[in-house]
Amino acid sequence: MPEELKLHISKRFNRDLATLVSQLLQMGGTVELQLKSALDGLLNGEVGLVQQAKELEEKVDQFDLILGEACAQMLVLRQPAASDLRMTLAINKCVSDLERMGDEAHKIARVALPLMEDGQSLTGFVEVRHIGQHVMQMLHDVLHAFSRQDISLALHVKSRDEQVDIEYRSAMRTLMTFMMEEPQTISRIMNVIWVLRSLERIGDHACNIAEQIVYMVQGRDIRHASKEEVAKLLNQLNLSEP
Repeated sequence: MPEELKLHISKRFNRDLATLVSQLLQMGGTVELQLKSALDGLLNGEVGLVQQAKELEEKVDQFDLILGEACAQMLVLRQPAASDLRMTLAINKCVSDLERMGDEAHKIARVALPLMEDGQSLTGFVEVRHIGQHVMQMLHDVLHAFSRQDISLALHVKSRDEQVDIEYRSAMRTLMTFMMEEPQTISRIMNVIWVLRSLERIGDHACNIAEQIVYMVQGRDIRHASKEEVAKLLNQLNLSEP
């Protein structure tokens, strides 16, 4: 193949890859807005925000279809290798995680309406607000880490997932106890539990994206790494920084 043609193909591939990254970040921003709208609407009693979160689901799904097709074409037509292949595969998996985050945000919005209509108790809302803030920050940071290919920030996101899980389990124990003591609240508390469950899953998906960032940049698979191994890798990165 002539060198000039190789260079042309390479430039075109880089443009296509840059477009994929840009669209992924747009999708992430949409999911971030969807989650924020669902949580703020629920916690502040604003029906309009909850409705906005529900309507954004269609936009997230459109991104999923467009990016899924673009990644497939990239793999088949461009046949990327090495780091380009890792990035394409990582983008494809991140799209899937973002779509599932959008599904969970939509679930929160659906559950928010009956909770707002009830309006008799704020039981569980403290836990929703607290865990919601953690998860929102994880989502924001992991998108920032992806845009900068920042492994250190990605590892920080992964390390925070355990804290979310701890707080989630603690909230579950508190709410289960409350339901046993006040059986008339079971229906309402179950809705709060579904919100917390969705938040915990969104945290898991943010963690998945963080793992893909490390794979994309270093070719290292940390999906099953222990917290000690993650801490060690993070320490090594910090020591290597000037």
